[in-house]
Amino acid sequence: MNQDHFDKVKNGKGFIAALDQSGGSTPKALAGYGVPEDSYSGEDEMFDLVHEMRTRIITSPAFSSDKILGAILFEQTMDREIEGQYTADYLASKGIVPFLKVDKGLANQENGVQVMKPNPNLDETLRRANERNIFGTKMRSVVHEPNEEGINAVVDQQFEVGKQIIAADLVPIIEPEVNIHSENKEKSEEILKQEIRKQLDELSEDQNVMLKLSIPTKANLYKELIDHPRVVRVVALSGGYSRDEANEKLKENDGLIASFSRALAADLRANQSDEEFNEKLQQAVDTIYDASVNKK
Repeated sequence: MNQDHFDKVKNGKGFIAALDQSGGSTPKALAGYGVPEDSYSGEDEMFDLVHEMRTRIITSPAFSSDKILGAILFEQTMDREIEGQYTADYLASKGIVPFLKVDKGLANQENGVQVMKPNPNLDETLRRANERNIFGTKMRSVVHEPNEEGINAVVDQQFEVGKQIIAADLVPIIEPEVNIHSENKEKSEEILKQEIRKQLDELSEDQNVMLKLSIPTKANLYKELIDHPRVVRVVALSGGYSRDEANEKLKENDGLIASFSRALAADLRANQSDEEFNEKLQQAVDTIYDASVNKK
């Protein structure tokens, strides 16, 4: 493990950018960027276009280590190059820590949750991640209802896979997202916190994780998780909130930093001049950074 990267993620000021839209969410990401689905044909063209978008973001002067601690990549992005370097190496050259999304999507909803689909090739993915100088990984499940059995299944699976990732000398970002539109979001979050706490308490001193959680309804609900000795950092997803709303909610939570995707790129468009693009990205970076480090 890269100790400099570990120290930066644990102690640095800033946030983690999520650039990990996968096959299913890529058309939506491109549409938001102003590239409609009828302007390309087939997956190859689609992934070329989204890599162009990510390259434009990552190479922008606004995308700097002054305010961005790390970036989460889609697996295909890890295998592509930016300015002659593999993406993770390019990020590291800018002082930004590279992470990789490793889940294969969500299973169908059962017991009020969606666990992750099976991932039989994970060991091979982790081997390649180490080859590509990736520091950590991210994997997502979703909680829709405060169903104890379902939430327990989500957290058990996340930590079971998390230990596999730790054994590969990578730091897992465990992401049991709570649907922000859930009628009982606050109750789901209470159950989730208790289940995560149980799992954290069972980790050994050489097992460290990160957590990526929906911004809680009750401010500072996750403070005890943030302060847990086995937790490197707790980051928050925007989850469908607008950037302004996500930032306001984030400011109410001490020690919680952003890991936004849609909220980061919401104002970026393919037809913008470089000057306009960089200006819009800088505005987003500045406000998300502010919400991550300056609390109410």
